[in-house]
Amino acid sequence: MLRIVSLQLIATVAAGVIAALLGGWSAMFSAVLGGLCCVVPNGIMAVRLFANAHRAGGASPAAFFIWEFVKIALTVALLFAVAKLYHDLNWFALIGGFIVALKSYIILLFRH
Repeated sequence: MLRIVSLQLIATVAAGVIAALLGGWSAMFSAVLGGLCCVVPNGIMAVRLFANAHRAGGASPAAFFIWEFVKIALTVALLFAVAKLYHDLNWFALIGGFIVALKSYIILLFRH
């Protein structure tokens, strides 16, 4: 799972570089922030599930669903915060960076 999160981070940086070439600095920051709105909650969930898996009882389905809810709530909260706090927001770049980070796991499917 941590491998997927690191791939999402690399894809977010790549989306930021492409956005900078196409739209300038505000587009780059918007794309990176959009990607980080996906990467940060996924990273937190991955670390928590990894920690729960190594406890005596192991991982439970209830813990997975609780952390999935926390991940979705944190993603929505981060997107809302970016929309409110970043005044030069480029919505197209933000959504593009978010989608690139979300769909970057497809690259792992084709690696094998």
